[in-house]
Parts: sequence; C-alpha cells; structure tokens
Amino acid sequence: MRVLMLSWEYPPHSVGGLGKHVTELVPALTEQGVDICLLTPRWAGGPVNEVVAELLFSDVRGERVSRLATRGDRLSSASGAPEDVGATATVIRVEPPYADFPDFFAGAWRTNLTMEQKGRAMIDQLGRFDLIHAHDWLVAFAGVALKNAYKIPLIATIHATEYGRGRGTLPTEMSKAIHNVEWWLSFEAWRVILCSQYMAHEVAQIFHAPHDKLDVIPNGVDTRPFDALDGLDLTDFRAGYALPEEHIVFMVGRMVQEKGHHLLIEAAPRILAQYPAAKFVLAGTGPMRDALMARAGELGLGDKVYFPGFISDDDRNKLFKVADVAVFPSLYEPFGIVALEAMAARCPVVVSTVGGLTEVVRHHETGITVYPDSVDSLVWGVLHTLQHPDWSRARAENAYRVVRQVFNWRTIAASTRAVYERVRREHDASDWH
Repeated sequence: MRVLMLSWEYPPHSVGGLGKHVTELVPALTEQGVDICLLTPRWAGGPVNEVVAELLFSDVRGERVSRLATRGDRLSSASGAPEDVGATATVIRVEPPYADFPDFFAGAWRTNLTMEQKGRAMIDQLGRFDLIHAHDWLVAFAGVALKNAYKIPLIATIHATEYGRGRGTLPTEMSKAIHNVEWWLSFEAWRVILCSQYMAHEVAQIFHAPHDKLDVIPNGVDTRPFDALDGLDLTDFRAGYALPEEHIVFMVGRMVQEKGHHLLIEAAPRILAQYPAAKFVLAGTGPMRDALMARAGELGLGDKVYFPGFISDDDRNKLFKVADVAVFPSLYEPFGIVALEAMAARCPVVVSTVGGLTEVVRHHETGITVYPDSVDSLVWGVLHTLQHPDWSRARAENAYRVVRQVFNWRTIAASTRAVYERVRREHDASDWH
C-alpha cells in the first residue's frame, strides 16, 4: 500500500502535538508494511529528500526476519545476511514561498499551492498512491486538490479545531476562515480520524459530520527515551533547576491561554504556603510568556518560579524524570500527548478534566484530575500529589503500565492501517475512479 501523507510539521520543524504525532506515526506505519511518502514544507531546513524509515527483511537460519531501520540507517543484520526493503518512509520537503502575505491564512494557502504542485509532479512521475492522508486544515487545500485531480480517496486527521481553541467562539475573520476550511476538509475526506472520543463528539457537533464517518485512534508515546534514563545519575542536571531540598512542580508546553499556565501561577503562592519546598519550573515559549513572568513577579514568587524558555526534548525527558509532579491545567486539550510523556517517564501527573485528558488519566488510578479553570482545585491536586509521595508513585507506576499497553505506536499504527485498508476496499468497490 502506498500512501501520500501531508503534514505542516515534521522535524526539524515541529511545534506541537501534530508534529510529534506524525514523527512517531510514520515509522510505525512503515513497520506495518505501508509505503509512506510524506510531503511537508521545508520550514527549518533538513534534506529535500530523506529516507527516514525502512522495513528490512533477511533470511536468518532459513526464517524470514524483519526489522525497522530509521533515519535511513541500513546497518547489516546481526547475521550479516543481505537485506531486502519491504516498505519505505520518505520525507519530501518543499521550499515554501518566501513572500510577505497579509496574514497567516494567506501564507498557508499559498504554501499549499506549492505542495500541490509537488504532489502532482510526484504522482505523474511515480504513479498513483492508494490514499492521501492529510493532517489538519493547514494542508487541506493541497489534499483536497490532489484528491479530486486524481480521484484518490482522502483521509483526514483533525488534531484540534479553531472552535475548540476559541472555547466555543470564532472571534476573528481568520478564525472563521480556518473553521470553514476544517469543515471543508471533514466533508471532503472519505474518513476522519480523531485522537479522542471528545474530539469525535466535537467534530460531529460543529461540522455535522456523520458519526459513522469518524474513527477514534489515540495518540501515543514511545517509552524508550525515558527508559534509557533509568538508573542514570541526574543530580547535576537537576541542580540546574532546583535546590536539593526543593520538590519540582513541572509544566511544559506552548505558553498560550488554552494551556492554563496562568492558573498554575495563581495557584503557586497558595501551594507554597502549605508546601514551602515546592519549586515551579514552567518550560516553553509563546505569546503569554512575558505576561506570566510579570505576574509571577507581582505575586512575589521570586526564585520559586523558573522560566527556562525553550528546552530540548532530551532536557524535557530528564525534567520529567526528576520532577515530583507534572501539571497540565489545560482549558482545551484534544488529547494531551505531553501528559502521556510524563506518564511514560513515571512522573506523577495532575491534569484538568477537559477534552482528551479525561480519556488518558484516570483519577486516583493513573493520576489526579482537577476541575478546569479552577485555582482552588489545582491547588488541592498539586498539594495532594506532593504530600502523599507513596500514593503518587503508585499512580505513576499504574500510568506507565497503561502507556505501554494502550498508547504504544505499534497498536496505533495497526489501527491506522485498518482504516487505510477499509477505505481502499470501499474505493475499489465504488465507481469513483
């Protein structure tokens, strides 16, 4: 099966959950035997053409053995036997049009024209793909155009909605335009994949999409980067963020209203009043960062709150390992990959009961859930976690087991491939060719 995938994000350009999702899904689908050609804008460099994963087969003592090689690393098998390629994941980075556009929406539309042109050239040169898989509205223009030009069925994954980000409002002309494109993408798609039941309900409600057109496949996380840190002495690393006697309350993410950083800042003085050893580390960048830092100063938090700014994935993983609690007081969260990452690191979590977070974290089993947009509830949740370390560690171990069993990429890729197979069968049986 050959799939043309379209994504606005892919490393080295990866901003949020969408980029993480695509980065992990592509090699997992290749391991399932799906040939993937990922088309993405070349925002932050990287090779124009890059093989990022290959499914390799070799004969070992008369048995057919497979393995996945990533980032084009085709090391010889342990037996030294020659290897055959079963499936490949290739990333094609398209130079975006560097010009001044009146707004982001216009720039996205113009970039899609460039992606569409590249997609047409690829299909004309390499032959048809079985499916097109578009991730979110940012690549909808190219996805729909290629679908109709070549009569290739389109699958869409909608990671979030403008209506949801606006908490039920569309306050600007741009937000209304984005909302319209999201509706158009869900209408044009043969099937729509959502990351949570919450998102499926939202898409059905606001876009009037039929429920039987929607597939819920959760996001996932790879525990291996966190497992690799087990047993390492992270004392020196931790010292860069907190004193030895302090207990770290960690939050990471883009600093925007919907993530709820402001709630943690407001909760901090009340948490410190009962637990003076707490140290708050809020990592990330975004439009609210300056205001959050100013508010921390107004509240007299001083050196009890640290804003390290952007941190690498490696440092984020280490912070999850040394933190005493990870906090995600979101106001809107379609899924919450970052909570899964904390759980994969065996870090106790406190999350608000919004969106997909309620499907990831079970109260008093795999974490603590608190009321959304409630400082009182957030104070209670963080204090409960800090003041009962044995209970918190037990919940973190439960969470780790759930992550390994349910939210692993192999299972997610298998579910995605099942959607692909269904659409291909239905397309083959239709008269739309």
